[in-house]
Amino acid sequence: MTIPDRPLEIIWDITYACPLRCVHCYSESGRRPSRQLRRDDLLRVADAVAAMRPYGISIAGGEPLLVKELFEVTARMTAAGIKVALFTGGWTLRPEMLDDLARAFFRVSVSVDGATADVHDRVRGRRGSFDRAMAALSMLDGSTAAFGIDCVVVRSNVHQVEQVCTELVPRFPGLDFVSFGAVVPEGLASRTGFAERELLTDEQVATLGDPGYGERLRGLVPASVHVTATDNLALQMHPDRIRRGCFFPALQIEPDGAVRAMPAYEGTVGNLLTDSPAELWRRAVERWHDPFVVETLGPVRTMREWAEATRKIDYHFGSAADRARIDRRPAFVAL
Repeated sequence: MTIPDRPLEIIWDITYACPLRCVHCYSESGRRPSRQLRRDDLLRVADAVAAMRPYGISIAGGEPLLVKELFEVTARMTAAGIKVALFTGGWTLRPEMLDDLARAFFRVSVSVDGATADVHDRVRGRRGSFDRAMAALSMLDGSTAAFGIDCVVVRSNVHQVEQVCTELVPRFPGLDFVSFGAVVPEGLASRTGFAERELLTDEQVATLGDPGYGERLRGLVPASVHVTATDNLALQMHPDRIRRGCFFPALQIEPDGAVRAMPAYEGTVGNLLTDSPAELWRRAVERWHDPFVVETLGPVRTMREWAEATRKIDYHFGSAADRARIDRRPAFVAL
């Protein structure tokens, strides 16, 4: 497999501030300092990201709409000819943002982790979050922005996947897409209790990755709505998958410009404010082949084994602050 000379996708968690407390949050947003940069440094990171010439950039968090410089930052990247996508929980979306959203982003994904308020709000950790997400989708439905639903599938909502298609999608005639992705055992989703109770079973993950299942879901929505379902195993960065080319050649940027070597794991390789993009990518690729990574991920065959491997990698490559945060993670209480 020939490794690309640059990341094909960049995920920038532009802030860790968040009004929600999702049980599966990979970044533990809302539970830690936001680490958000000041305007000048945000623009420097934006320029560095654009210099890497990725196919696409996803702005996530935390809640990106809490960043007042968001649209100015996005303009720097779109001016470089790069498509930028937004991921939002919808809680803070306001009508006056709609025109800026349509100009700044080629698509806006609203996180909806259940077809009903009781399921969604339990997963998202805040009562009223379902209603806020529905209100955000309604606002987008009346705008010119391309928008859709992004659903992280866990054991508590897997039974509602088809219901999202049959009950939620018809509520928004302008909806462009629906994406379903198996929860990845990273961050809070790698906790021992979560791995045992909320990670999908291996059979459920296989179903999400089955092309036939995706076809079935597409048959439940209007032809104008694009539906995808993925097992997210490409994020595992398993050495066998890298050899076959079945992996995700991406960089994940933390709010302060630090760059993770692998999106699903703790451990940075430098910072876009101090290191060249080419050098950061070289270090990231080197990490994929680090003996500890290869030895830890090599035997992984199940979701529970993946969660255990994540905990080992996070602890090995994470900073002292990362390890302290991991040690403070609360025990998971079943939903």
